Amino acid sequence: MIKDEKEACGKLRELLKDVVERNNAEALLLSGGLDTSILAALANDHGKSKKALTVALAGTRAPDLKYARKVAQKFRYEHHLICLTENEALKKLPEVIKAVRSFDPALPNDLAIYAALQEANKLGIKSVMTGDGADELFAGYSYMHELSPDALNKYIKAISKTMWFSSNKLGASLDVEIKQPYRDKNLVDFALEIDPGLKVKEIDGRKYGKWLLRKAFEAELGEVAWRAKEPIEFGSGTTKLRDGIRRKISDAEFAAKKREYEMAFMNKEHLFFYELYKEVVGEIPKSLGRGKECPLCKAELPEDKFHCYICGFSYPLGSGSYLEETSSE
Repeated sequence: MIKDEKEACGKLRELLKDVVERNNAEALLLSGGLDTSILAALANDHGKSKKALTVALAGTRAPDLKYARKVAQKFRYEHHLICLTENEALKKLPEVIKAVRSFDPALPNDLAIYAALQEANKLGIKSVMTGDGADELFAGYSYMHELSPDALNKYIKAISKTMWFSSNKLGASLDVEIKQPYRDKNLVDFALEIDPGLKVKEIDGRKYGKWLLRKAFEAELGEVAWRAKEPIEFGSGTTKLRDGIRRKISDAEFAAKKREYEMAFMNKEHLFFYELYKEVVGEIPKSLGRGKECPLCKAELPEDKFHCYICGFSYPLGSGSYLEETSSE
């Protein structure tokens, strides 16, 4: 296990440079967050990935825009901003649901990715690079910061085998190849060798996930290296869609629909997405009895999965979770 920070930073920089070169693309989905900004800095050296795509919902704060502009300018990218109105975004939702075949409550994340890939397709771009996998491998999510070092290791080891990203299906639906440098086997193997203390570190009362990634590239990225993790929907502003959807559904209708569909929807948006799913995809595929059954939508969960790709249900940590399943390893 690699415990020395300087050694780990050096190896990570060298490995990522090689991985990006081998997984380079014509364009980059640029959120202005840590993961995609690192790719912007590295891909810039190879002269191919010179276009960057960023999505923002009109009339929102969309913090991604500020940082993405800064990164694109610094590394001399041709920056394409896709600015959607709320109505335009809602009209795209059925297309997104049809592509991913899901009514996961996280669909506003997928919507931002879809809009960027749609623009790439219009521009004739055939391959796009994404930051998928960095949060999973380097402890980017806040819930991971609360795990013990041993539990974090087990968790990352488990999800490294099962992680899946909607960008692959979205890209396939638009004939755009998705390149994911952080999912490269060499990088995954390296991530599993790093001491968890180099992934999560507390400084002055604040916990930083992806500590090693931040330290390794802080010279190039400056303040961007220390930007707090935000879901795509917050960074792009598409989270605002949730407010509009909630206003469409009364409390009484929500309660009635839960009874009608015999499904414990997580919120009103979940119901809204499900009804779109029924329109553009159809019925939820029935479990064939080969694995676990999703307790929410009753679809089949493959034996090694703990997240339902159809409805978005996830088992909580510590309850039928990765940690329990991997505790004997």
